Amino acid sequence: MTNFAARLTKVAQQPEVFQQFGRGVERETLRYTPDGAIAQTPHPTALGSALTNNWITTDFAEPLLEFITPVSNQVPVLMSQLADIHHFAQSKMGEEKLWPMSMPCYVGSEDDIELAQYGRSNSGRMKTLYRTGLKRRYGSLMQIISGVHFNFSFPDSFWDALYGEQDDEQRQATKSDAYFAVIRNYYRFGWLIPYFFGASPALCSSFLRGRESKLPFENIGQTLYLPYATSLRLSDLGYTNNAQSALKIGFNSIEQYLQGLNQAIRTPSDEFAKLGVKVDGEYRQLNSNVLQIENELYAPIRPKRVAKSGEKPSEALGRGGVEYIEVRSLDVNPFSPVGITEQQVRFLDLFLTWAALSDSDPMDGCELECWRDNWSKVVLEGRKPGLELQIGCHGEKLSLQNWAKRVFADLAQIAELMDAAQGGSAYQDVCRELQGWIDHPERTLSAQILAMTKQMGGLGKTGCALGLKYRQHNLDHQYEVYSQQVMEQEVVRSVAAQAEIEQQDELDFDAFLQHYFAYLK
Repeated sequence: MTNFAARLTKVAQQPEVFQQFGRGVERETLRYTPDGAIAQTPHPTALGSALTNNWITTDFAEPLLEFITPVSNQVPVLMSQLADIHHFAQSKMGEEKLWPMSMPCYVGSEDDIELAQYGRSNSGRMKTLYRTGLKRRYGSLMQIISGVHFNFSFPDSFWDALYGEQDDEQRQATKSDAYFAVIRNYYRFGWLIPYFFGASPALCSSFLRGRESKLPFENIGQTLYLPYATSLRLSDLGYTNNAQSALKIGFNSIEQYLQGLNQAIRTPSDEFAKLGVKVDGEYRQLNSNVLQIENELYAPIRPKRVAKSGEKPSEALGRGGVEYIEVRSLDVNPFSPVGITEQQVRFLDLFLTWAALSDSDPMDGCELECWRDNWSKVVLEGRKPGLELQIGCHGEKLSLQNWAKRVFADLAQIAELMDAAQGGSAYQDVCRELQGWIDHPERTLSAQILAMTKQMGGLGKTGCALGLKYRQHNLDHQYEVYSQQVMEQEVVRSVAAQAEIEQQDELDFDAFLQHYFAYLK
């Protein structure tokens, strides 16, 4: 029996394990106008405070909404929460709609993108200043690319089944090690996610205005595309940071990861120093280090722990170990009114469980480069016939199809046990469906959206047609988990919470920043 099969057998003896996964979704989406351009209006006041609303906030820019679900143990509940939040937000937006793709709609110029505003408090001003730094470092266009983040945790019963009873200290160490093993396997095989669900093979030519690209783009009117691309959002054109590529942040242990991260936020950048930090009394960025703060580290997956008040993410991890993981490589699904489908969530359940139960050797720098190369191939030409990938530095190469089939042989076993535990055949259905996509790349999301874009004569027309349809769908939706009253109460609570934060500030902004970054000294 393989190690994978032995671990799966152990876990399957406690079928309730498969009913207790923790899941949450964060979905980003641009507000846009009836003519298909980015909205110029501020964050709608009817949605409450972007600083403190638990479900509806903004990301980089005022028009870039972010919808956040709480943690749920049931997939249908998670999807209903997301649908309820979309319904409420759309009902407060007038004629504006939600852009249904990862790559932005038409943007006339970078000046059309207003940075997100969070009020007068020091913490609110710091959030906006962080975004000012991002704008100066990378430009605003890269920052308004949208994605879907999937937060996932295994229940205590999962660890009990694998490791037996442990005291708190042992369990914390075991869980952290296990989550880092998942992260390493995600880097090795997570390219399956852009292969199946990448949905940004094309972009509006306004996105590249004034920027050079060596990619061999073809065009449909004002739309640029690569014939076999899956996710330009994950390519060097998208949400990446060249200054970070030199960082050597390892994933072999929580200690190694935190050491690398702490070094990165303390490493000065000559390039960013040229921008200045405070010039003529005006702040341009939080500091001139490679990372202004930890959140600036762009990664396809992150280890996470809920932080206490005033605690930084790495401090939370150091204190309590890894609590959950954040999967960050999902494009917005243009065929879903809420940006993600139940099918995708169930695939991630299967894949992350597989990544936890499979062997996961330590990763050296050579292997890190290898997976970077594999991901790059898949995001730029993942649907190319005969595309070969290598796993590890020993030269073994296999076609993407053969690698995928090896993984799916294991996923099918997990799917059977998950369905046995929960009733029905939902997980096996997902497995069978996606297995069919391995040899039929034309069924993948990227192929489908590219075909639709060609048919409609461009990305702008495609996005507007889908956005219009989803506007009506989201408006017609009836609450399933929340209610109008609950959503309105959160709006009122968030506005009061922001006012309270603003009243409690005692330090001026300079002193606040000095205090916040004292740990870097």
